[in-house]
Amino acid sequence: MVRFLSLLFLALLSWSIPARAQLTLTLTSVPANTPAGATLYVAGSFNGWNPAAAGYALTPQPGGQYTLTLPTTVRGAVAYKFTRGSWATVETTATGTAVPNRTTTIPATGAATVSGSVAGWEDLLAPPPPTSTVSPSVSVLSTAFAMPQLGRTRRVWLYLPPDYATSTKTYPVLYMHDGQNLFDNATAFAGEWGVDETLDALQAAGDWGCIVVGVDNGGANRLNEYSPYANPQYGGGQGDLYVDFLTNTLKPYIDQHYRTRPDRLHTGVMGSSMGGLISLYAALRRPDVFGRAGVFSPSLWFNRRIFAYALAAQPLRPDPRFFLLSGGRESTNQARDQRRMVDTLAAAGFQIGAEVDSTIKADGQHAEWFWRREFGAAYQWLFAGVGPLSTAPAVEAAPAFELFPNPGDSALGELTVAMAESAGAARTPVEVLDAAGRVVARARLRRGRATLDVRGVAPGTYTVRVSTANGAATRRWVKQ
Repeated sequence: MVRFLSLLFLALLSWSIPARAQLTLTLTSVPANTPAGATLYVAGSFNGWNPAAAGYALTPQPGGQYTLTLPTTVRGAVAYKFTRGSWATVETTATGTAVPNRTTTIPATGAATVSGSVAGWEDLLAPPPPTSTVSPSVSVLSTAFAMPQLGRTRRVWLYLPPDYATSTKTYPVLYMHDGQNLFDNATAFAGEWGVDETLDALQAAGDWGCIVVGVDNGGANRLNEYSPYANPQYGGGQGDLYVDFLTNTLKPYIDQHYRTRPDRLHTGVMGSSMGGLISLYAALRRPDVFGRAGVFSPSLWFNRRIFAYALAAQPLRPDPRFFLLSGGRESTNQARDQRRMVDTLAAAGFQIGAEVDSTIKADGQHAEWFWRREFGAAYQWLFAGVGPLSTAPAVEAAPAFELFPNPGDSALGELTVAMAESAGAARTPVEVLDAAGRVVARARLRRGRATLDVRGVAPGTYTVRVSTANGAATRRWVKQ
């Protein structure tokens, strides 16, 4: 009897606890030409849009159906698509055109099922190639621009304002990621941003103009390059090397070959999703280079260390500007994470409103059409006030500094940098760069001095750089 009552009590208790919310996805049919034995996956906002994420493969069922029950940790509004293991095999319409993201909301409690079908697979149809939409202002700077920090090459796009060839003007520069999606519908994954059309129209209406440099993402290396910290499930963590490529290789090339305004107040970085994450990080890590940052739908969830990094950052003044944007129809956590980042930046000393603009649009989705629509407003806020050079904010020369002991000392184990305490604020970054632009030693000024451990640095010629509010000062250093 006691055992019976115990079992009855446990049963009643289980009935009284609401079941955790869980969603089952069901594909009722797939195209007839789906390869036998193909593994179907779901890629979405809940797994980093990984087209072959472990644990997200659907199970074949009798009658040709496929099902997958998502983990109970997946909650709220979600967006997703079906693939056969890569974006080259993503689902399409029956005629081979792209389909929008599927969306649904997982209920707070209980189980739910969403059924659907796949009409076609991108690699198994032969739709006519999309028409190129680039404006005459766009060209491909290089199909294989060297990235020595990463040991790779990449296609790089270049947008020059319509009046570039007929004027002597100098222009601000905006560096953008996911170059495939910026200018041309023929290369875009799910629609392009229309950056060229937007900037062409703005200049026709009186805008000064801006040079845009678009770097293609690296496909399989995209998560690696756009993440400053690794994620236990998805990897990553090559963000520092990618930022070094932008600042030490790509930017010097652009400034040397085009009429740019190279100072930080006229240099911006912008991207979306993981590209938004690396844009935020680049502007926080190198405020002496990027005084403007467009941060669209940033993937702040990838590694929460970004919040601690932002909290430790210090505004490099004058006039840093961060434009943060998310959509109300993205994942449940997107708006929450953006608000947390804004609060973090405020705690670090950034002025909300004047230096940080945060916008959450109720109808916004994690999609190119949303970022395209909002690009013009973000650009205008970031570069407001750009005009003739005489009206641009004055930038003083960076103060000089000294190296101790003698830079020629072959037994050097430590390198000390010293400058006037009034010139270098507390925590001003000091870096030693090799000939390829890689940072091999790093420290921060405290009371006008910084000591760098260079015992592990190989003999050779290096650049020592101190980045202050008035720019970057450099000195040559030779280790024998």
